Amino acid sequence: MPDPSQPAPRLDVRGAVDLSSLARPATPPPGSPGGLPAPGSFVVDVDEASFADVVQSSTQYPVVVVLWATWSEVSQRVAKDLAALAAADAGSWLLARVDAEANPQIAQAFQAPSVPAVIAVLGGRPLPLFQGAPSPEQMRDVLDQVVQAAAQSGITGKVPPSSGEPVPAEPEEPPLPPLHQEAYDAFERDDLPGARSAYERALKENPRDTMARAGLAQVGLLERTHDVDPRAARVAAADDPHDVAAQLVVADLDVLGGQVEDAFARLVDVVRATKAEVREQVRLRLVDLFEVVGTDDPRVVAARRALTNALY
Repeated sequence: MPDPSQPAPRLDVRGAVDLSSLARPATPPPGSPGGLPAPGSFVVDVDEASFADVVQSSTQYPVVVVLWATWSEVSQRVAKDLAALAAADAGSWLLARVDAEANPQIAQAFQAPSVPAVIAVLGGRPLPLFQGAPSPEQMRDVLDQVVQAAAQSGITGKVPPSSGEPVPAEPEEPPLPPLHQEAYDAFERDDLPGARSAYERALKENPRDTMARAGLAQVGLLERTHDVDPRAARVAAADDPHDVAAQLVVADLDVLGGQVEDAFARLVDVVRATKAEVREQVRLRLVDLFEVVGTDDPRVVAARRALTNALY
C-alpha cells in the first residue's frame, strides 16, 4: 500500500458522468445467476451516475473500490472476499463494486490496466492497493492499513448500512456517580470551585476513588493556569532557568497544551538541579501532573522512572 502521507491527485469526477457516450454491454445484474451476490449492508454497486457521490462520501469514511468484470472469475472472487471483509468490519469502510466493462470511464479515472483492481479512496484521493487476487488474510492486512491511514487523516465516520439493516449501537456509557456528575456539570459551567468541592467530597467518601483523584488534579491544573499569560510565563522561564516557580508554570502550560513529555522532562531536570524542600515541591507537582495525564500512560511510566533516577 502506498504511503498515505504522500499527496495523491484528487479524482476528477466532473467528466465521469457522460452516459450518452457509453455503450453498456449486457451484464447479469448482482443477485442474478452469473452475477455477483446482491449488495449487502456495507456494499454498493457504482456506475458513472453514482461515482461522484461515492467519492464525496470518502471524506466521511474510507471507500474501497473493486473493479471487476463478468468474464473474470478471479475478479468476482476478489469482490466476494472483500464483501465478506466489509461485513465483518461493520461500517468501518464502504466497498464500492464497479463493473469495469459497463463503466469504462471509472476504470480510466483509476488508470486500472486490468481487473481485478482494488483502490482505496480517502478524502477524495485514490490510493492503489493491489491487483490480482491476494488471500483474504493479505487483504485484511491491507484494509487495516487503510482504516489506520484514514484515522490519521481525521476520516473516522461510520458507513450507514445500505440495506436498511441497523448499525450495531454503541454501548451506552454507564452513568457517572452522583458526585462525579456534579463535578462534570460544574466543569460545564466553568465553575472550578464547584468541581473541586465535588471531587473532594468523593475522595472523602472513598479515598481510593482514582477517578476523583485524577479529576481533582485536573481542577488544580486549570486553577493554576486560569489567569496565566502563556507568552510572559515562557519568557520568564527562559530568562531564568533557576526560577523554579517559573518552570512549574511552564510545565503546567505544556501539559494543558498536550506537550506532556516536554513538561515532564522540564521538571525532572529541575529536580536534578534542586535540593531539599524545593525538590519536594517539584516532585509533588510532577506526581500531580501524572494524575492529570493518567498513571498508566506510557509517558507517565517513563517520566516516573526518570524521576526516580533523578532523586536517587
